Formats: sequence, C-alpha cells, structure tokens
Amino acid sequence: MRNYATGASEAGLLEPNLTAVTKVEQIIMDTIKSTGPISFATYMQMCLSHPTGGYYMNPSNPVFGTKGDFITSPEISQVFGELVGVWLAHQYLVSSSNKPIRIVELGPGRGTLMNDMLRVLGTFKTTQSAVKDIRMVETSVAMREVQERTLRSFTEQNGWRIQWHNSLDDIPRDVEAFTMVVAHEFFDALPFHLLQKTHHGWQEVMISLTPDPAKPVGLRPSEATPSPATHSPLTKPPSSRFHHVLSSSPTASATLLGLSSTRFQKLPVGSRIEVSPTSFKIAHQVGELIKSDDGEHNLGCSLVVDYGGDHAFGSSFRAFKNHKIVDVFYRPGESDLTTNVDFGYLKEALSPNDQATFLLRMGLTQRVQKLQQAANNPERSKAIGSGAERLVDPTGMGRQYKVLGVTGHRNPKPSADERAQIDYPFITEP
Repeated sequence: MRNYATGASEAGLLEPNLTAVTKVEQIIMDTIKSTGPISFATYMQMCLSHPTGGYYMNPSNPVFGTKGDFITSPEISQVFGELVGVWLAHQYLVSSSNKPIRIVELGPGRGTLMNDMLRVLGTFKTTQSAVKDIRMVETSVAMREVQERTLRSFTEQNGWRIQWHNSLDDIPRDVEAFTMVVAHEFFDALPFHLLQKTHHGWQEVMISLTPDPAKPVGLRPSEATPSPATHSPLTKPPSSRFHHVLSSSPTASATLLGLSSTRFQKLPVGSRIEVSPTSFKIAHQVGELIKSDDGEHNLGCSLVVDYGGDHAFGSSFRAFKNHKIVDVFYRPGESDLTTNVDFGYLKEALSPNDQATFLLRMGLTQRVQKLQQAANNPERSKAIGSGAERLVDPTGMGRQYKVLGVTGHRNPKPSADERAQIDYPFITEP
C-alpha cells in the first residue's frame, strides 16, 4: 500500500507525453517486439527493479516522503515503529529464549521503521543485550546508503552489526538465534500474474504493444470486462503504447497458478485474480527461518504489514506519481507500482488483523498520551495526535492495512520478571 494525498486533483500532474519514452519503457517495447506479449509480473519487475532504470534502483527517483511519490506509516508517526518493536520484544520475552536476536527486515525503505524498532528493543534490558545481528534485504544501492545513514549512530552506540542482502535467499536459517522478520509494505511491490477464468480454464492476461490498425494481432484482446479498480486512476493517458491481451489458450503457468489455491478453483468463469508466486515463495521462506525442527522450540517470529485482505484481488494494480494515482502505463520506471496483498495466500499461523486493531491492542493510546505530555509545545502535541489518528483512521490506513503475525512455540507462563518487562507505555520521548 502507498499512502497518497486523498482528494488530490489532477492539477499540476503532467499528462503522458507519448513522444518521450522512458528508458524502461523502451526496453519493454523492444522486448515485446522481439518475444511477444509479456506478463504483468515481467512488466512490474522491469519497471521497479531494472538495474539502472528501475523505480527503486534509480537514485534520481524521490521515492519516499513529501518530495517522493508516497508516505508510509513509519514516516507519519514514530509510534507505529515503536509498537511494532513492542510486539517483537513481547514475542521474545514470552518465548523464554536465551538466544541472541537476529532482526531481518524486508524492503527497509529509508530505515525509519528499523530505527524506531531498535530504539524500543534497546529500551528493554533483556532485548537490548540480546540483539546481535541485523539483516536488511534491499536491492537498491542508493537506498542502502540512506538506511546506513539513518541507523549508523544508533547501531554504533549499541554495538549492533548490520548486513545488507539482495535476497532472502542469502540469509541462512540459524537455529542458534531468535529470528525476527518484519515486512512492511514489501509484498505489495512484488510481481504478480493476472489470470482470467474462461470456459477453457485459466488463461493469462498479458501486456502487448498497442497494435497498428493496419496490422493483424496474434492474440485477441481480453473479452471480459474487468471489475472496477480499487482506486480509479486520477490521470489516465489519452492513448497508450501498451494494452491488455488474453492468451489464446490456457498456459501451463496459468493453469498451475489457478490451481495453487482451493479458493481460486471455486471462482466462476469471468473472474480475474492477481496471483504472486514470488510472494508465496518468500512467505514460505520466512516460515522456514522461524520454524523449529521439532516444534518444541521457538526460533523466532515474523510480522507482515501491508495493504490488502484475506482474499484474492482482481483489479488492484495501480501506480503512484507525486502522491497521486496515475495509470499503470504512465512513465514506466518513474512511477511506483503496487497491488493489494492476498493475505490468505501468505497466511502461515495467525489470521490478519487490520492495522488499527493491532496498534490499539499494542497500546497506541497510552503511548500517544505519553508523547503529548512530553511535547515541548502545543504544535508538537497536535502533530503527534494527528499522526496517530491517521494510523488508525477507519476510513483509511487503519482499515486498509492488514497485519499478519507468525509465531512459533510459546511459553504459556512467562515469569514475573518477563511480565514486568512487557508493561507499557514503555519509553519516554526520545
């Protein structure tokens, strides 16, 4: 999920200029000309992760903050990251583990969330001394530099080591550590395949070049009318170099993905679903990192916070530019792309809660009161309150974001000392 300016008008937003082709757009056009239509997964991968022109890889793209294309929960209020830190500390304390803590964050952004989580873990005596290893999964060199600057002083002060990885594949399972995995707004940026159920089976909706009227096209345009998008684009190109086509027959990959969940098999003809095998694989890897061999020992916990729901989506694919929703074919490589997350596809242990429920249960109200009491002026106090309200707004982030927590074997009876450590409100104004 990308939080954007609600009610934003189209004023000031550049209309697509079909005479100006982005670097990634040209690569996609050449690929389609050479090999034929591409999947939505390939399009999304190229737009976001191309080594030199991808949205997250190009340092000239202002991704986060007021100058970027979206703002995330950690950037809105420090309380978000603090309460995630409380949840992590609680999982460690009730596990009665004496193993060192290893923290893994997938897609760390600017490092704000990790900074807030570490501040909380550094507050509790048990977790402060237990944190030994911090792993950041980040493919962008530019973003790694931003994260390093954000975390440098705090990690050096506590003697904590940070390592960066290109993939979760690079992080081995460690039975000698208690692994905490956090993925905030990570899964919504992973590639997906768009499938449509027909009388012949599951067929894949592909992306092709807008055809020259004088030339025949090998694939027929998609026949079904797509369901309304979750968010209607604020700006749509008057014409586009790309359009959707439906594969002429069921493909092996579409059939396998369509059969990958019993929920999909029950859908009627005409249904469209966005399926991300990459998300499924990574969720499985996360489970492997924290799963013990015998089921009797807790190797860790994980927390996934993202935009979505406990079901499949069929038309949630959207793009962001300058805090506005734009067409998904607008300036490829220069606009952020995202989809809703199917938590039912990720679920390993616990059912997803919405963000508001999670934060309120973790003591949001009490923490905000403490911060406001410590504020040195009315403006600061008001900003703290308004930031917290945005996190739990039932018409926005509070309900749109979902939270999935995965835990291993727990100690049902934590000691009195362990219970005392997890009382909160827990820390003072940093």
